[in-house]
Amino acid sequence: MQERPLALIQDDLVDYEKAMERMAALVQERQDDERPDTLWLLSHPPVFTIGKRTLESHLPDPSYGIPVVPTGRGGQLTYHGPGQLVGYLIVKLRQGEGVVDYIREVELRLVDALAKLGVPAERRDTPPGSELLTGVWTRNTGRKIVSIGMRSSRSVTSHGFALNVDGDLTPWDLAIPCGMPEVEMTSVDRELGRASMDETRRLVAEAFDAR
Repeated sequence: MQERPLALIQDDLVDYEKAMERMAALVQERQDDERPDTLWLLSHPPVFTIGKRTLESHLPDPSYGIPVVPTGRGGQLTYHGPGQLVGYLIVKLRQGEGVVDYIREVELRLVDALAKLGVPAERRDTPPGSELLTGVWTRNTGRKIVSIGMRSSRSVTSHGFALNVDGDLTPWDLAIPCGMPEVEMTSVDRELGRASMDETRRLVAEAFDAR
């Protein structure tokens, strides 16, 4: 991977819709070259977000009380909640680089961070004829630990990844995550029996050369 240092912004719990407003402002600043490439690390209160192609049959029952919010990113349904590290990437793509190319870089950087946490992980190739497969899976158990959904506008990326650290995994069972009925979601805590959000933040920031 080529060097691509990022500016780092860190917050704790931020309401999803407020985060989307700030992310849009960060994207505008990057498009206008008023800020450097940026990684924003944060978490959200419980919320399901859905992509444009998410099927109605994949949505949770409204009686569970967790909001469902449409979003402009790629990908399918994702759950966000406390104990999950979300990273929004506001990055200007290089000449000839597409958003899928950058997503592959993001996957590999997260694989590196997870390895340093003690979780062997891997990205997966998209099967022929299938919708783009993104994210990171654990090598030992075959569970999905990172969800990724991104888009680009005027050559600047937005949205990013969600890495399950030590939060409640139950909400993932209330809907069909990532458009894959067979997927089993996991977290650093589930894989190792322990997890530290502070350590995860630090290693993820290092993996993206963000400071």
